[in-house]
Amino acid sequence: MTNVTDSFVFLGHWPSAGSFGFNTDILATNLINLTVVIGVLIFFGKGVLSDLLDNRKQRILNTIRNSEELRGKAIEQLEKARARLSNVEKEADQFRVNGYSEIEREKMNLINSTYKTLEQLENYKNETIQFEQQRAINQVRQRVFQQALQGALGTLNSCLNNELHLRTINANIGMFGAMKEISD
Repeated sequence: MTNVTDSFVFLGHWPSAGSFGFNTDILATNLINLTVVIGVLIFFGKGVLSDLLDNRKQRILNTIRNSEELRGKAIEQLEKARARLSNVEKEADQFRVNGYSEIEREKMNLINSTYKTLEQLENYKNETIQFEQQRAINQVRQRVFQQALQGALGTLNSCLNNELHLRTINANIGMFGAMKEISD
């Protein structure tokens, strides 16, 4: 137990510049503490993370269903446009003598506008899916970070007494001051 407290006591004695090396003392490197913290985070955070992911999955699936419905409506519009196209083609045979080129132009405009509408709906669906996925990822990251931070603070607060806590704070302030002087 003295090795653990010694590692906190000597935080102020770290040199600001020097060589790198491996510390083979397991208690001084806090490997066990990190393992315990990670284990607690996994144990307690697994359910919350699973619920968050399930909720996001349902929202994304709902968005996909809505997009598929919009796609279905666009396909229906395309079918209606094709039906109108066949009507226009029939009328074109009747009016071929008077204005064949005008009817062809109208047909192409109708097809182009329908395809543009379908393409816009497909792009909207893809953008919505990407947006929802990114939002879900960001929310999960934020929750995991908050839980990890709370767990780490809880562990630190339960392990430190007042005197050791003050020494650690002073040592960290000294290190940050030295880092600021070096960066300035």
